[in-house]
Amino acid sequence: MRIERFDPEADPARTLACYQAYRASVPVDDPPCPPASLRAFTGFLACGWTEDYPEAWAAGEAPGQADGYYTASLPMRENHHQSHIDPVVRPAARRAGLGTALLRHAAARAAEAGRTTLAADTRDGGAGEAFARALGAQRVITDVRRLLDLTAVPPSVLARIAAEARGSSRGYWVQSWAGTIPEEYFGQVAVINAALNDAPHDASSQGQAWDASRVRAGQRRVEVQGLRYYSVAAQCARSGELAGLTQLGVDPGTPEWGYQEMTAVTRAHRGHRLGLLLKVTMLDLLATHEPQLRWIITGNADENAHMIAINARLGFQFLDRWATWHLDVADVLARPADRAEARLPGIGPGQS
Repeated sequence: MRIERFDPEADPARTLACYQAYRASVPVDDPPCPPASLRAFTGFLACGWTEDYPEAWAAGEAPGQADGYYTASLPMRENHHQSHIDPVVRPAARRAGLGTALLRHAAARAAEAGRTTLAADTRDGGAGEAFARALGAQRVITDVRRLLDLTAVPPSVLARIAAEARGSSRGYWVQSWAGTIPEEYFGQVAVINAALNDAPHDASSQGQAWDASRVRAGQRRVEVQGLRYYSVAAQCARSGELAGLTQLGVDPGTPEWGYQEMTAVTRAHRGHRLGLLLKVTMLDLLATHEPQLRWIITGNADENAHMIAINARLGFQFLDRWATWHLDVADVLARPADRAEARLPGIGPGQS
């Protein structure tokens, strides 16, 4: 068994093998949610979230096989000390040392790139959390996921919320579009994305620097994933500038599920309930364009009281918690190989 880097878009056999490992792991590692479609999975492996396209590494005996894999995002503009990793091992192959081998390999790759910290996310109560604690990882921030059952929200309630939000946001109007962001808005959307740096975040990590090129890179991910994608923006009537934005994606492979992405309002335009206006308008848009939609899932840092209050007002209910953990690269590489890891043929620190 070897750990080898691959291109998710150019190597469909390897990607499919990793997808099968991912699908097998979802009922164990993320039981509330369905697995993404193969296309959405491929796009995420290839593009990540923004311009920091991740590396993808698969562990298997042959290109068409994978008992596990990991992705590693190595930020290029900021957080040069970090490598954000997402290791996955097929449940049937667990407790044999493969997870530890993937972690050691990721640490060696991070060290080669001059990174000192590994970051990873795990669901509370799952195997990932137990693994992180056993390694002595540091928990740095917690996100809370919430779920909205659209069938449980009467239209009259949403109409009342919308009227209230409109009453507080006079001087602004909303516009929306399906698909990727129009090119002429890339610069303004970059400013709105930068406003997310005000939200609670890991104090040891720098906020992302945004410009039009980074927005463009993020939109490529939407295209490669094949998402049906919706945006609702608030525009200031006086200045004409975009003041806030919310975005949501629907994977055609799981059409009953909507995945909330960013919601942000720039500092100069806060205090007008634009966040609530944007999100309730998005629900109205989805009722027209995605009538089959049943569930919407969202996540926020557990300290983000403002956005949590908006979501609660719309009917989102607590689902689960996810933690971000940090590990020192040097500590991982200094750990002696355990017996299970040593029994895996062909796998060693830094092998590729």
